[in-house]
Amino acid sequence: MEITRRTMLAGAAAATSFTKTALADWAPNPRYPDPTIKVLDPSFLKYRPNIVGVERLATGMTWSEGPVWFGDGRYLLWSDTPNNRIMRWDEATGAVGVFRSPSNQANGNTRDRQGRLITCEHRTRRVTRTEYDGDITVVADKFEGKRLNSPNDVVVKSDDSIWFTDPPYGILNNYNGSVAERELPMNVYRLDKTGRLAVVADDINRPDGLAFSPDEKTLYIVEDGSTPPAIRAYDVAGDGTRLVNGRVFISAEKGGGDGLRVDVDGNLWCGWAGGEGLDGVMVFNKGGALIGRIDLPERCANVCFGGYRRSRLFMVASRSLYALWVGTSGAPGG
Repeated sequence: MEITRRTMLAGAAAATSFTKTALADWAPNPRYPDPTIKVLDPSFLKYRPNIVGVERLATGMTWSEGPVWFGDGRYLLWSDTPNNRIMRWDEATGAVGVFRSPSNQANGNTRDRQGRLITCEHRTRRVTRTEYDGDITVVADKFEGKRLNSPNDVVVKSDDSIWFTDPPYGILNNYNGSVAERELPMNVYRLDKTGRLAVVADDINRPDGLAFSPDEKTLYIVEDGSTPPAIRAYDVAGDGTRLVNGRVFISAEKGGGDGLRVDVDGNLWCGWAGGEGLDGVMVFNKGGALIGRIDLPERCANVCFGGYRRSRLFMVASRSLYALWVGTSGAPGG
């Protein structure tokens, strides 16, 4: 993807300088294994690093969302939604800058299978694609003539289809978006490569983060509005275009999830909130059992895998960006 790397880096080179706030209020734990990485089941031991701990890479945001890794340029992008910008962290130098401002209060981000940035925008209530030359293409903003609510999180399947959730968070206030009336139910959508948009799930109360299993036979979707909050699972129908057999896969006894990504072994790494002792990342195996936890001093909204062989977990948590090398790799598509 040389053209992707070249053009994306060109856009980032023009980013304005971002002044890092002091990191002195938080320090990595000096002990190995890092005691903030909790082993809740022996099966998690293979994923816990023994000679590295949680790092804080940046701070000073207001509400961080939607991390996405650009391996060809060795950088991470993520949204600072209330501040109306997309941030950039450079792996080689550690530099932090503003990649795009204004961002139309971007939230979720991912890459398509051609390496282009796909973004959910709250203020404009749309999903966009950043082309190789930096131009922005609107890929979805209406369904059956009505405006989307506020696309929130997004993944791209191997057939190039774009799947995204559409809760109302960006139209509830002027902090994360712009107050407006809801025109559509809170659906989950699939956009195929011809531009056809279809509802794939309409039974979720406030759908949020989503991710496919490694074989793409299951789609996991966070449900914020259920009591208690849940992570639902759906089987992907044989033609790969429909969801069937929706069910509660994980019921949150304490706190709740936001965004999630899946590793190559099928484990779910979920951003979590619920106060001290719960804020951070919960790790569930493919059977739905909780096997590990990463404690953070802030609630974690979303995660992604990146770095060498996609073995570094990036965690966006309220005001900060954290990272941890883990004993697995992220599955493609997130």
